Amino acid sequence: MTRDATRSEDASAPGAVLGRGGGAGASTARGGGAAASTEPARVITAQAGAKAANENFPVALRLLPRRYRQHLTAVYGFARSADDMGDEAPPDERLALLDELEADLARLYQPDGEGPRLPVIQALAPAVAQCAIPVQPFLDLIQANRQDQVVTRYQTFDELLGYCRLSANPVGRIVLHVFGAATPPRERLSDLVCTALQLAEHWQDVAEDLRAGRVYLPAEDLAAHGVTEADLAAPSASPQVRVLIAAEVRRATGLLDEGAPIVGTLRGYARAAVGGYVAGGRAALAAITASGCDVLAATPRPRKHRVAAELLRAYLTGR
Repeated sequence: MTRDATRSEDASAPGAVLGRGGGAGASTARGGGAAASTEPARVITAQAGAKAANENFPVALRLLPRRYRQHLTAVYGFARSADDMGDEAPPDERLALLDELEADLARLYQPDGEGPRLPVIQALAPAVAQCAIPVQPFLDLIQANRQDQVVTRYQTFDELLGYCRLSANPVGRIVLHVFGAATPPRERLSDLVCTALQLAEHWQDVAEDLRAGRVYLPAEDLAAHGVTEADLAAPSASPQVRVLIAAEVRRATGLLDEGAPIVGTLRGYARAAVGGYVAGGRAALAAITASGCDVLAATPRPRKHRVAAELLRAYLTGR
């Protein structure tokens, strides 16, 4: 990802469709310079769409019927577009591009209007229409990228969980809508799974995030373990950093285990797909542990056979 599952090109990633979200306070259309930036936005979203088409989805997703794959690919393209606007565009253009993406999203939800202009939003139209996906999760994905422009440190774990509610949980809810399985109990369990997946990505990518100027390890946790940001810039993890990462892995594992019973509430393709996300999260956390929790020397990535084994376990046990 860099730090999000939407950004991974690895089939063993925690979930190739998961991505960051945005906030409930997002407006449905911001004005200003949207028209002036149409071409940059079109270029970024076209690139994101191409990445979606070529993405190495986890096995569970590759085996889905075409209609599900198309819908999930469109969701991936949107999430990847928002990520690229928030991470890769020139810093002084990012907010305007995100505003334009939001304005075009609003056009999608106004059927009597002119319709969306960006191909990545146009690609969402069948999924939104056929699966009755509400607008808020997409707004959340955009808002999370706005937050990334102004927030680079989190003081507490609760603050980080708040970010995950914007950056990861919305896509899980969208996935449930794609499969016609969105209910309040399932959404609650999905949120736990998605938050755990996002945390696993953060713990895998500590070094990469620091190079990008961001630290997702909560400041209170750093202080409690006697770890400084200078320690995170070292070529390998000190004993204190390893203990800190092990504690964060236990936290993420607890959230994942709490949300995993969602698999048992699903049947057929939905069970396989969501089981794939749970499996990817477990395999990623296991890879961190197998590295001795040294996430600085190299990024721990799970092996495909471990993901496959975890998928079979999740599918058969329902958790």
